This record gives sequence, structure tokens and C-alpha cells, in this order.
Amino acid sequence: MAATVNKDGVLAGQVAVVTGASRGIGEAIAIRYAMEGAKVVVSARTVNEGDHMLPGSISSVVERINDAGGEAMAVRCDLGNSEDREALIRTTDEAFGPVDILVNNAAVTYFIPVQDFPERRFKLMLEVQVYGPFHLAQLVLPKMRERQAGRILNISSHAALHPKADSGGRGGTVYGMCKAALERFTTGLASEVYADKIAVNVISPGLVATPGVLHHGLVNESNKDNVTPVEHMAEACLRLVHGDAQQMTGRITYAADMLKEFNLEAAELLA
Repeated sequence: MAATVNKDGVLAGQVAVVTGASRGIGEAIAIRYAMEGAKVVVSARTVNEGDHMLPGSISSVVERINDAGGEAMAVRCDLGNSEDREALIRTTDEAFGPVDILVNNAAVTYFIPVQDFPERRFKLMLEVQVYGPFHLAQLVLPKMRERQAGRILNISSHAALHPKADSGGRGGTVYGMCKAALERFTTGLASEVYADKIAVNVISPGLVATPGVLHHGLVNESNKDNVTPVEHMAEACLRLVHGDAQQMTGRITYAADMLKEFNLEAAELLA
């Protein structure tokens, strides 16, 4: 059965912002939310095809959603820029209303050993992957608290787990550090806003063959059989943003665990 948009789905009437949604996991999450009736703001730096060396753009994702009968809007946002972050939330509020769901997926990653890591790139990774999600949460929380409802979902990685000393790292220390900080931010914020019925969770996808993952050469002969379909991550991310917020918050979880725990079957995404 072909994928369709259900305007009366579990996210009907909800406004969702998904960062880093021009391709890969962010694209899949945006589409899955739209399929369940959410009004989705698709955000990233890549506005049109050809603007980036990798395929994908926020314009093409929005076109897929709107052509299928959903409702989506593209908003360019450089997560490393505070004015862009503020404009993203302000534009969303003006077009669709207050944000109900914030998905912090955007990332910029450099795989460089600590000894050689440039300060400029270190600060950029912290800005995009740690302070950016923190700042966006600050921007959406006041209206979520007013409504006593909201969802914040942060996208992490298995890189947040502590490696063994003899594992032979390949320059991922800063990336792992950023994701570990994001996970601690998630659980801390979840405890702060629990009484306000705002759910805050963090999820790692496992190994998904996104354009970025392939670009960095993270899929190889030794792990290619462990690649997870992006649809699995999208389905897990959908389950984390509906239902009783106080029963689904403060989680550091993984796509495979969510599918198993809730017996989820990943839906086909819009073509």
C-alpha cells in the first residue's frame, strides 16, 4: 500500500520543527510526522538541490509532503547562528502557530584526532550540536509551558557511549563528546519540565546509510549487515512524540529498542 498523508493522524493539529531535514534522518522524520497530520517546518541550510555536494534539500522535502496532501514549509536555518535560530521559531509561530514538537537533528561533524582538532571547528560543533538545541529549547519552552504540553526530541548517536581504550578511535572524540552532552541536557531538561507535561527525550538511530554517513565512510564491509533502514528511525521518533508526555520522557533510547518495546512496524515513507 502506497504511503499517504492522514490529516487525522496521531499528530493532527500539531506543529513540528525538524532541523537538519534536507536529507537523511531529518528528512525521514519530517515526512513521517507530516504523514500523521502534523504541520511541519522543514529546516536546514540546503534550500535547493545543488546547493550542497550531497543530494537533498528542504525545498524538495516540502514539495514531497505538500504534493501528497500534507502541510509543510521550508525555512533556511544555519544552526550555528543565533539569529537564524530565533528566526526559525518566530517564522514557525507566525505561519503555523506555536511549536508543539521540536526535533533537534542538525549536526556538523569533523572526524579529526584531538591533537590536530582546530579550535574553530571544535567551537562550531559545540554550537550546532549542543548550544543550538539548548537555545531552540529556550525559545519554544515558554509557550509549551503556557499550554502545559510539548515535545522536544534530540537526536544522538552511539558515539555518546564511552569507547574502550583499545578500540582504535578514528577521530570521533569531539563528536562523541557533543552527543554525550546532548544526552545529559535531555535528561536534565526532562526533569525540569516534567510538571509542565513537556516530554524531552533523546534517541540514537544505530547505523543508517544516510548521505552523510556514506560520505564519511562509516559503512564498511565489517558493519554493512547492521545498517538500519531510515524508516525504522522515523517510526521510533514518531512514537516518542505522542501519547502521555509524563509516561514517555527522560529517555535515552535507541531506534531498535523502541521498535521492539512498542512492537512497531515501520511505515513506508512518501515517495
